[in-house]
Amino acid sequence: MSRLRARYRARVTLDDVDEYATSLAGCKRKGHPGRVAWYVDDRLVVRQDEPGTLLVRVGFEDRERLLADHPDTFGVPPRWESHMKVQAELDGDAEAIRTAIRLAWVMQKR
Repeated sequence: MSRLRARYRARVTLDDVDEYATSLAGCKRKGHPGRVAWYVDDRLVVRQDEPGTLLVRVGFEDRERLLADHPDTFGVPPRWESHMKVQAELDGDAEAIRTAIRLAWVMQKR
């Protein structure tokens, strides 16, 4: 079982993100080292952001719920406030990150 699926707190790696994201139907890895991303139907699901973080594409309602339920895992930089994005800390709650990726995948698939 990957650490991304584990219920305990452990640092999530990009390999964990890749394993989970590519397990979602149609979700494919793109990009290059240092800026890897996962897309479904050519629409962004999640990508590597600043060191130790991910950008996850989620709707505003889902974003607010993630922020309220997991404030130590998710945040919104000021530059993203008007965008449907949330920043996930890789050392945050692995199950919450997995949930955010799944929400993004559902929103972005056609």
